[in-house]
This record gives sequence, C-alpha cells and structure tokens, in this order.
Amino acid sequence: MSTQKRGAQSVVDRVQEVILPILWALGLELVEVVCVGQGPRSVVRVLIDKPGGVTVTDCEQAHKALGPALDVADPFPHAYTLEVSSPGLDRPFKRLQDYQRAIGKEVSLKLRHPLNGQWRVIGRLVEADEQAVSLTVSIGAAAPQTLRVEQEQIADARLLVKI
Repeated sequence: MSTQKRGAQSVVDRVQEVILPILWALGLELVEVVCVGQGPRSVVRVLIDKPGGVTVTDCEQAHKALGPALDVADPFPHAYTLEVSSPGLDRPFKRLQDYQRAIGKEVSLKLRHPLNGQWRVIGRLVEADEQAVSLTVSIGAAAPQTLRVEQEQIADARLLVKI
C-alpha cells in the first residue's frame, strides 16, 4: 500500500469516527466516505442512507451538522469541500444491510463465474446473510425457483432499476 493510500485511508477513518455518531443521532446510516483530490481541491463525499430513502432535507441537515464537527476535528491540513448525498438507487451493494434492505425487491447479480451459462442473474431477493443470498428467479415458462448464490461468487449486486 502506498503512503498516499495509507494517508487517504487514515483521513477516511478520522472522518468516519467524527461523523458516525452525528449521523446516528439524525437517524441516518453512513454508506461510505470518499476523499478525492489533493490540497485545497480535496473533496470529502459522505454518502448516507436510511430506511425509506434519503431526502434533500436529510442531506442538508447532515451537511449542516457534519461541517462544523469536521472543522473542529480538522482531518485535513488545508481547505476542502464537503458533499453529502444519497448513494443513488442503482449503487452497488457494499454491506449486508444493503442486501437486507432490498429483500422483496428485484436485484441484479453479476457473477464471478457463470452459473448455468449465465454471468448475470436477475430475481426477487428473498434472503441475505453473510454467506449467501437467495433469489426467486423465473427461467422461461418454468415455475419460479429459488436460487442460492454464495457471496464470494457475486462480483456486483444492485437493485434492478426500471425506467
């Protein structure tokens, strides 16, 4: 790991340490902290979520609460821009909570190895734990069946967003 990577990770850790209790008090979940750029052009992106989805008001409240707290904690030796937003509907699942929040909804799984000749599986998520996920899938005219996919087999998972 390069020094820059280690430095960036420690900044992310410091930012998370400061903002987690504040987000919790606001009823919000931290999805991810991303730090990009260098020097005064640095941007700290805080992605938040909550059951039922995040509103613009949630982002505004979080921004107003996090900004002063980060100014006091001073994780950067220079100016930076703070952005607070929802990670979006079609974001990849990163945590078990992401899968659990999607239970009952249609999801798309991109696989590391083909399963029955398919690299992608689409179905209704019925169960998720740290080892595997279970989907109800329909294949052609056959009756729907439940398919269990091990977590290590999943390269990418996200909600199926229909436009």
